[in-house]
Amino acid sequence: MNARRLSFTAPGSVAVRTAPVPGPGPDEVRVRTAVSAISAGTEGLLYRGEAPADLEADAELDALNGDLSYPLSYGYAAVGTVTAVGDRVDGDWLERQVFAYNPHESHFCRSPDELLPIPETVDPREAALFATLETAATFVLDGRPLLGERVAVFGQGVVGLLTTALLARFPLEELVVFDRYERRRELAATFGADRALDPEGGDAAERFDEVAGGRADLTYELSGNPDALDDAISTTGFDGRVLVGSWYGTKPATVDLGGRFHRNRIDVRSSQVSTIAPDLSGRWDRDRRHETTWDRLRELELPGLITHEFPLEDADEAYERLENRPESTIQVLLTYD
Repeated sequence: MNARRLSFTAPGSVAVRTAPVPGPGPDEVRVRTAVSAISAGTEGLLYRGEAPADLEADAELDALNGDLSYPLSYGYAAVGTVTAVGDRVDGDWLERQVFAYNPHESHFCRSPDELLPIPETVDPREAALFATLETAATFVLDGRPLLGERVAVFGQGVVGLLTTALLARFPLEELVVFDRYERRRELAATFGADRALDPEGGDAAERFDEVAGGRADLTYELSGNPDALDDAISTTGFDGRVLVGSWYGTKPATVDLGGRFHRNRIDVRSSQVSTIAPDLSGRWDRDRRHETTWDRLRELELPGLITHEFPLEDADEAYERLENRPESTIQVLLTYD
């Protein structure tokens, strides 16, 4: 049997490469992948050729070495079973179901320290959402939502929906989300949004003010669309916070900072899961964030979030669907049977 690995080869092109199944080193285990989740935002940039080629893939993850130039393997949400252990690894690891921040491939070897055992109370398919939910948890930690605040979220892809689901657990005054696609707006309502609006239905700031009774105290821009940043800023009130979780890649963002932004002391900052905010790092580390993410994954009901599954060999169809049919496609999984 050969191992199979997905490779981004050029804009709009992916291929599956084969190689012998690897054997674990003395301090490693081998994992046989069952499913992996496509990150539509980052992998969409790679698929379209909109990621900066000279940027390091991820300084925090050993599995993602090198930069973002073609060809490259990518992905960070693999779920599988340990099928072999090295000579210096405890045999108890055998047959464990684990999550790994690993590219899309059928077999891989990692140190046990790089793996997260999946709790028995978590469905393995839903465990593939772990990395995205951890991202959403980071956005909430960075946003610091407060009692009675009005909150807006632009973008209801997977990370936007999960961020909405977490925010809905806070005692907010109003939680309003914006997304172009009806199915995503419907899901947002089931996850706890008070209002789910189409951003193309009129001035976003005025509509938010109308339904929420004022401008937003906290706004998230998670749409991946640089043009949405102006809407996010205009929707935010005096001394409000705008958290930009979107990664625009090489797409330029032209932002209007000449109006309300200048006088309203609005704070615009980035948020990203690879690091923890310095002022939180004394109390939060990755282990604590992992525990929190597993707890939320157990508690949240996520109906309809996983909409499609494709065998790894049909990955080109998966990316084409994400690119061309976003109105009916949310989370896509790759399978390895």
